[in-house]
Amino acid sequence: MKKVLVKDYHHLSLTAFDLFLQEFQENPAGTFGFATGSTPIGFYQRIREDHALHQTDYSKIKTFNLDEYVGLDEQHPQSYHHFMSQQLFNPLGIGKEQVHLPKGNAEDLQQECERYESLLNAHPIDLQILGIGENGHIGFNEPGTSFESGVHVTTLKESTRQANSRFFDSIHQVPTHAITMGIQNILNAKKILVLVSGSSKAAIIKEIFQHPVTTQIPASALNHHSDTTFIIDEEAAMYLSEDLYGEGTAATQALLTTPQN
Repeated sequence: MKKVLVKDYHHLSLTAFDLFLQEFQENPAGTFGFATGSTPIGFYQRIREDHALHQTDYSKIKTFNLDEYVGLDEQHPQSYHHFMSQQLFNPLGIGKEQVHLPKGNAEDLQQECERYESLLNAHPIDLQILGIGENGHIGFNEPGTSFESGVHVTTLKESTRQANSRFFDSIHQVPTHAITMGIQNILNAKKILVLVSGSSKAAIIKEIFQHPVTTQIPASALNHHSDTTFIIDEEAAMYLSEDLYGEGTAATQALLTTPQN
């Protein structure tokens, strides 16, 4: 795994965008996996700004999202369909036929999992964007999830629901289940870019790099992937020693000492 340390959230978003843009320019009709939550918002803002300033045409890309809450329809303000439409799809003019997310309000959830699995198999992801939960989840793959898992319905841990309750009026409104790509689906991506920001992620990022791979830390499965890059801001990296930076140490120092726009 490559590890790049950046100064703060602003620089994390800039760095993620630069790496995304490199991949996009090489493959403007590529397949990109996107994530929700607060961490990628600055990254999505950079993509929107690039589109507005340079008229960059993103309309040919195909997109797949990691997950969706069970029980929420596409128009629900807290659904991930709605989030992605507002953050990325509508501003960039990406057509509905190019966009793929699990249907959280499907009548038959198992059939919906099979449908999404089939789509993922038919359209391998070129670059997958990830965040990490405080308990190490990627997508909604909670601790204990098999690394061989495909698309499935998962029961959300109370800690995950508590963390996500900031997006709802109360924790009682946070769904208890979600449809998520499995860990094997994530590992099938050709490249993975992991965005890690804030002191609340410092403990788990140290666990990922210092301890053996284990299903109790789902993100540790990324150790098995051949092309994963972590972008970590200083707060999230507070418990890392220099010997853990690994590849990207030179870039780390440059990013910390060189002003960026």
